[in-house]
Amino acid sequence: MSRIVRFHQVGGPEVLRLEEVEVPEPGPGEVRIRTRALGLNRSEAMFRRGQYLVDPILPSGIGYEASGEVDAVGPGVENVAVGDAVSVVPAFAMTDYAVHGELVLAPARAVVKHPDTLSWEQAASVWMMFMTAYGGLIELADLHADDTVLIPASSSSVGLAAIQIARMVGAHPVALTRTSAKRQQLLDAGAEAVIATTEEDTAARVRDFTGGTGARIIFDPVGGPTVADLAAAAAPYTVIVLYGALSPEPTPLPVIDVLAKHLTIRGYLLSETTQDEQRCRAAIDFVRAGLAKGALTPVIDATFAFDDIADAHHHLEAGSQVGKIVVTIPR
Repeated sequence: MSRIVRFHQVGGPEVLRLEEVEVPEPGPGEVRIRTRALGLNRSEAMFRRGQYLVDPILPSGIGYEASGEVDAVGPGVENVAVGDAVSVVPAFAMTDYAVHGELVLAPARAVVKHPDTLSWEQAASVWMMFMTAYGGLIELADLHADDTVLIPASSSSVGLAAIQIARMVGAHPVALTRTSAKRQQLLDAGAEAVIATTEEDTAARVRDFTGGTGARIIFDPVGGPTVADLAAAAAPYTVIVLYGALSPEPTPLPVIDVLAKHLTIRGYLLSETTQDEQRCRAAIDFVRAGLAKGALTPVIDATFAFDDIADAHHHLEAGSQVGKIVVTIPR
């Protein structure tokens, strides 16, 4: 028997429960992991509330990211062995696997040995943030040296990962945040400029930063009415990558800017990358290389004990964090 995080109805963090369940032996192509840390993501909060791309099947487990030690492997598994230190790539649906628990199953294709320089907390934070930023910026937008990239919601874990990846390839990351409260933290995180969107004219600031040209790439998890401001700050032929829908408001299409500037608005989900074996491997290799040379480092905002999982989700939804929220598992 082992405790897992589960909910029996959709709703806020208060619906989460720690429940004892029997964890089966891993089947073909599966790995069983005794976890040491769990990484939290906005997608899990949306899933818990019934607002995600897939609906939970109640009672439902939850969780995309974890790190720990391999406890058992199923038939046909060759990439990891019992005792290996591993972390989980979010390359599955939470209706198939859910890894927020003390002893969990995961598909072997989503289980990787992480660099041994990472702590358990860092290892549980790596893959969602860096692979999402890699997929949107490198795969889709072809980010290169000297490109200017706008990063809304820049204090999120993916936003910080985007800043680091931009710096890694020699591009110029501009962090967008609602107020100036996090300005210094974002500058310290590597942003070359910070724009407080409720206090400043976004398009004017971007024109000043780029010498009147505008941004070549925009990497946005928010959507909503602010997309018009982003389009106004764009250079001709800019790619706007929408990888989330955090705004509850409709997203009007800024038709004049789209036409006049020949803009591309492209939706992106991490599953595009993780469900393609070759693309997934390229993303993992890119992130591992960045971690090895110190160009990429997971930023952790706060850690919570496993028994305080609901508090961790409350902190996630408060939106005050800078970086990843991690839950630790007692040995």
